[in-house]
Amino acid sequence: MTAATRNEKHIRSASQVLYLALELGVEEWKLAFITDLEAKPRVRIMPARDLQRLVKEVATAMRWFGLPDSSRVRSCYEAGRDGFWLHRYLATVGIDNRVVDSGSIEVNRRQRRAKSDGLDARKLVTMLVRYHAGESRVWSVVRIPTVEQEDRRQLHRELRMLKQDRVRVTNRIRIGSEGYWQHRGYGCPKYGTWAPWLKSSVMGWQPAPRRVASPLAARVGTRSVLVYQDS
Repeated sequence: MTAATRNEKHIRSASQVLYLALELGVEEWKLAFITDLEAKPRVRIMPARDLQRLVKEVATAMRWFGLPDSSRVRSCYEAGRDGFWLHRYLATVGIDNRVVDSGSIEVNRRQRRAKSDGLDARKLVTMLVRYHAGESRVWSVVRIPTVEQEDRRQLHRELRMLKQDRVRVTNRIRIGSEGYWQHRGYGCPKYGTWAPWLKSSVMGWQPAPRRVASPLAARVGTRSVLVYQDS
């Protein structure tokens, strides 16, 4: 059976299915609804992570397309910062969801598209219809980890972010003080002694300003403990 034949059969049988693609942003989500490849997508924008609004939009879309309340709902979104909590929520409200690997999505090679660019919800929802019509190669579906597995992954992400923050804060201190201290013949302290040095240092003739030293000392000290405990 060819892809065209599969799509034709699926269009005839998909009238009882509502397809939804979610484009997840930091401040807002874009939703694209469709019933088949011939229909014009219904696009809605809503505040990010407003789950009650999401359920209402699904119900409104069913009425918009003339679907009965018992119709199935299939959805998808690209894997990213939001992780898998949304997938688990959609499952609890009876929505058949797929989390898609954005790097596997087919794109027009003639169009320039940054690797980090999110796919438009309209394009994503048409690909969802094709996927359920049998074109499994349009993308790769991400395997959903358990809550415990995702929690373990988060620990590694936090450690990586803390190490990056350690470098950033250290460079900030060095830029602001290294030249000053070397000019006066003082040695610049090593990373492990930043916190006590900031609290007790005397900058030639006066103590380090409290509003500068205290926050930096607190941040460096906290991150020093967290990073070196896991190192």
